[in-house]
Order: sequence, then structure tokens, then C-alpha cells
Amino acid sequence: MLRTASIHTPPTPEDGLRLLVTRFRGRGIAKTLCDVWLASLGPSERLLRTYQHGRMSWAEFGRRYRAEMVQAGGADRGNVVIKNHGQKFTLRLIRRLAESGNVTLLCHCAEEARQCHRHLLRELILKETV
Repeated sequence: MLRTASIHTPPTPEDGLRLLVTRFRGRGIAKTLCDVWLASLGPSERLLRTYQHGRMSWAEFGRRYRAEMVQAGGADRGNVVIKNHGQKFTLRLIRRLAESGNVTLLCHCAEEARQCHRHLLRELILKETV
């Protein structure tokens, strides 16, 4: 099962593998609150700051964040046959892990926050086309 939570919510056994999916780990966040920090699954610094400063709608943020997750990375320039296309292999891995156990995507946003990239990421991971 693929779940989402705030990094500030105390861990529970149901969380399973806890993945911090933010660009910044955050000050004062104990390393023991997550199993793995995947900074590359957080929105880019520019995208995050633009949204946080109110210069972009939530819909536009979502569109651009999804695009960031599948855009080809710099390493793809040297690959002729097999390209990574952003995070697609990481997203597939997380989906497979969630099929066999619990995985929780963590962010700094409040637990009840609906406009948080962790929800967009969950949807992207669960899509059949990743």
C-alpha cells in the first residue's frame, strides 16, 4: 500500500518504508524519522519557490511537477539506447515495493494539507504508464 504523511507525524508500524520526498531535508528533522531521503523526487528549487511565493497556481504547479518527474536528465545525453527519462525507474521501484508492503511518502507539509506534492507523486507512482 502506498500512503502519504507529514514528516512531523509520529511514525507508526503501518507506515512501512518511510521515504522523505522533499528537495530539502529540513533543519531539526531527525534522520530516524525516515528510512530514505529521495531529494530528487521533490519539486525543483525554482518550482517550489515560485509556488510558495504565490506566483503560480496549484494546477500549474502540478503540471510542471509531473513534467519534472519524467523529463530526461543530464545523464541521458550520453545514452543512446536506454534513457532514464527522469525518475521513471525510481517511480516503478516504489510502486513495486508498495505492492508487497507499506510505503509512506513524506513531506514537510501538514498532515491535512491537500495541496502538497506528495499527493501528486502518489498519483504519478500509481499510474499504469510510469
